[in-house]
Amino acid sequence: MSNIKNRITVNPNQCGGRPCIRGLRIRVVDILDLLAAGLTQDQILEELPDLEKEDIEAALKYARNKLDHPIVAA
Repeated sequence: MSNIKNRITVNPNQCGGRPCIRGLRIRVVDILDLLAAGLTQDQILEELPDLEKEDIEAALKYARNKLDHPIVAA
């Protein structure tokens, strides 16, 4: 989890408060969109040279943590 905290930043004055990578203007959703479009991690690193492999892994873990929560049915 500390890897995510070090790599994913949320600043209300940057990118509309959306989660970004290390204060850069590269949003977590941008990485997810590129992966969903079929790019490999290596291709993403070529397209966005400021990124590190650990940034992509942190983005995936961040998204997973946001989606993995119980839903209580009444």
